Amino acid sequence: MSSRERILGRVRRALADAPGEGVPVERAYLREHGDRSVEETVELLAENLADYRAIVHRCTTADLPATLAGMLAARGAKTVLVPPGLEPAWLADAGIEQVPDRAESTPHELDRVDSVVTACAVAVAETGTIVLDGGPDQGRRRITLVPDHHICVVRVPDQVVSSVPQALERLDPVRPLTWISGPSATSDIELDRVEGVHGPRTLEVVLVESQPSEDVNS
Repeated sequence: MSSRERILGRVRRALADAPGEGVPVERAYLREHGDRSVEETVELLAENLADYRAIVHRCTTADLPATLAGMLAARGAKTVLVPPGLEPAWLADAGIEQVPDRAESTPHELDRVDSVVTACAVAVAETGTIVLDGGPDQGRRRITLVPDHHICVVRVPDQVVSSVPQALERLDPVRPLTWISGPSATSDIELDRVEGVHGPRTLEVVLVESQPSEDVNS
């Protein structure tokens, strides 16, 4: 008998008297903290994103191409990685080389790309988190982990929820979910913060609304 079979046998014996499937699980925890309007929820998202050192911008749908072009120009980007399902109009004003998301791209090739622009699946206001699920407008997980600069577009208010439980209701657990709270960062034993170790060094989030709005960082 292998170690695996021995462990699984112990698990089966331990669960022999446990209730079967279909037993309801009590979920009495709070689904969100506080009673907020849609506008207040979006403001909380912007505040928490900025608190995690993400750079937050706000614009209208009509202004999005110009906003993205300005962000890429400010970064000095010469190339931008583009998921296959990203709306072409978003980067119509960028004026730089667009690199397609290809399965055969190596980590070294991805590392040479200046920026990546994606959409998201959902954004969580209470935790300042954006979630990607590998959809066509987000691409494979690695394209948002290897390049040093990630721009993520969030549609407001459709893609914004208050809490993690609400986000989970929108997500498919079998998809490759990536939960992002600010740029990648870690610290050593002396608590010196280092960014960009296992993901992008710079995260910029664009909250796209139907009504004109000011840049959060202005």
